[in-house]
Amino acid sequence: MSTTILSILLGIGGMFGWGIYDFLGGVFAKQIGPFKSLFWSQLAGALSILLLAIAFAAGANISALAIGLSAIAAMVYSAGYLFFFKGFEKGNVSIVAATMNLWAVFTMLFAFSFMGQRLSMIQTFSVLMIISGATLASLNWSDIEKQGFQLSSGVKETIFGAFFFGVYWNISEIISEEIGWLLTTMFTKLGIVIFLLAFSFFLKQQIDLSKTDSKTKYTVGIMGVVEVGAVGLVNYGLTIGDAILITPIASALSVVTITLAIIFLKEKVTKIQGFGIVGAIAGILLTAF
Repeated sequence: MSTTILSILLGIGGMFGWGIYDFLGGVFAKQIGPFKSLFWSQLAGALSILLLAIAFAAGANISALAIGLSAIAAMVYSAGYLFFFKGFEKGNVSIVAATMNLWAVFTMLFAFSFMGQRLSMIQTFSVLMIISGATLASLNWSDIEKQGFQLSSGVKETIFGAFFFGVYWNISEIISEEIGWLLTTMFTKLGIVIFLLAFSFFLKQQIDLSKTDSKTKYTVGIMGVVEVGAVGLVNYGLTIGDAILITPIASALSVVTITLAIIFLKEKVTKIQGFGIVGAIAGILLTAF
């Protein structure tokens, strides 16, 4: 199998993992709050990847640079999610979700500017189709007509979140190429949990789940395992491919989220959203050429 095809498949794996994570987060995080959902899902993901690393006896001569970059990656990734959730709290959910697709653009810009990665002309067109399609699919046009774009509410925070995610994936690619995808994912997830614990302590964020029902707890745990799987797949892709191709495919996660909402929540899709979904899928298929 060619590197390009494998990179595309791994990007699709990331897309499904994050799409499922966002869907479950949207359904259950409202019951316990976004920060609790983020913390406990990330803890579940960290524990699962730690067990996997132990089972496979993952080990390497880890340099001080890799450790330092892993700490930075954890902080940047956490900051991305915190800004993202803040955007959801303040702004129109539809606009915020669509704006978050900019993280793939930031990743590509950094990979192009600082890491010398390039795409073919067809792949460049395909990536634009993916990002544009995912953005159209994310927008709830009926809400926009009622409330307007409200660019001043939540969008600024979301752009910061997208920027941090873009920075994260380029750092993660450097670490993955040095110590492998498994250790990179493990160190990053453990760092995220430590960062969120410190964040909750200094800003008095509640993380107790003692009054939460078992179903929600299990679901949040499953969210974390699915999400760390997505991160692991994309990190593995970065060891054999380039962020400039893999991350735009993974960023089409809204296609999966919306599809799950249609199936399980019986939500309806507008013609424009349907066009966006088709466009994003067509873009993914074209990246192989």
